[in-house]
Amino acid sequence: MRLKGKVSIITGAAKGIGQATALKFAKEGAKVIVCDIDMTAVNETVDQIIVNGGEAVGFRVDVTDKESIAAMVESVVNKYGRIDTLVNNAGIVMDAQLKKMSEDQFDRVIDINLKGTYNCTKAVVDIMLEQNSGCILNASSIVGLYGNFGQTNYSASKFAVIGMVKTWARELGKKGIRSNAVCPGFISTSILNSIPRKVIDAIEQRVPLGRLGKPEEIANTYAFLASDEASYINGAVIEVSGGATL
Repeated sequence: MRLKGKVSIITGAAKGIGQATALKFAKEGAKVIVCDIDMTAVNETVDQIIVNGGEAVGFRVDVTDKESIAAMVESVVNKYGRIDTLVNNAGIVMDAQLKKMSEDQFDRVIDINLKGTYNCTKAVVDIMLEQNSGCILNASSIVGLYGNFGQTNYSASKFAVIGMVKTWARELGKKGIRSNAVCPGFISTSILNSIPRKVIDAIEQRVPLGRLGKPEEIANTYAFLASDEASYINGAVIEVSGGATL
């Protein structure tokens, strides 16, 4: 088990890619901290991990609320004495063309996707510095590399978390803390439920592998990056898209 004993906080972990990541980390032996705003879904994910023989605890965490983050981090440190991995996965989309995008749409996406990533990392960095070890993983997107129609806010947030990772890789690397970003392509999650089938078909045709990605395929990437097998990977931006941007 490549993550045996590693205390791993995952935000947005109750559904989609976050849930798949929580399940994968638990399977690999991590002690998983499941964080999300939907406590019912958090408990369901925790229960699923425990039933399968893993270890997990759940918290209601709003990444825009520093108090909820601080309370979670304090509880984790009190229970386990350390934090090895932070996966900044929590994020939302509120799409609109620039001319139609409201200030609330822009601010809400930036607050969660970007400021939320900052808030969570800021809350754990001192602990990782004291340990002289840690792994920070930011969820970006291929949209954060190339932009996308109707996603000014989302693109901006996902570009920015890459900049954070590269900065943290420089600042924290000598302290044994690795920072990397993962850029998923088109992944089959509930976020696509509102998209018409014909649009999904067109997306699949754009991907050289001819299909959408699976949440588990992103989770596998996070698990590798969090493991000691990736001990010399720092400041990397890894695209997991089936070749969608070729």
